[in-house]
Amino acid sequence: MTPNQRIPPCSARAETLAAGDELVIIDPEGQQVSDLVAFNADDLDEYLSSGRSIDYAARLWLSTGDLLYSNRSRPMFEIVEDSCGRHDFTLTPCSKDTFRIIYGETENRPGCEGNLAAALAPHGIGTDRIPIAFNVFMHVHFDADTGAVTVKPPLSKPGDHIRLRALMPLVVAMTACSAGQSNNFRYKPIDYRVDRCQ
Repeated sequence: MTPNQRIPPCSARAETLAAGDELVIIDPEGQQVSDLVAFNADDLDEYLSSGRSIDYAARLWLSTGDLLYSNRSRPMFEIVEDSCGRHDFTLTPCSKDTFRIIYGETENRPGCEGNLAAALAPHGIGTDRIPIAFNVFMHVHFDADTGAVTVKPPLSKPGDHIRLRALMPLVVAMTACSAGQSNNFRYKPIDYRVDRCQ
């Protein structure tokens, strides 16, 4: 088994996966979100799609046994293990504009969008190509009557994890999310590892 890698708070990492490799994302301290984006390594115009994945699953919350689809309706990942069971696939990665509009910040922090773009820059993927992320461990509540959206503290506990099997060669990037609401206003690391297929 390969050792875990650590993503420091408010940063991102990128990896390449072969078909059959398994990506394990771990919340070492609890209540920390990781934004995940993915692209077909052989054609970067194909990317992980929130809309396709939710449409084909016919539900908002995806977990063990579900497939995550690309914008071309091809399976990119299978969720093979999930100890938390609650993630979000509706909200876009936080950005410097998120911090300005929602939090009133003026520091121009890059947020997950900027961190993902920096991690993906060696692959030629810039900010404008960062899609809606699969927000691992993120707890988003939707009011059944009004449709109001509320970001709540993650349900993940220390050591919770999700295991994703790559179904095609992929370029992936993951964050330790920078948004206060997403992480109960504590900024913590995310661990991950890639279990390579033999």
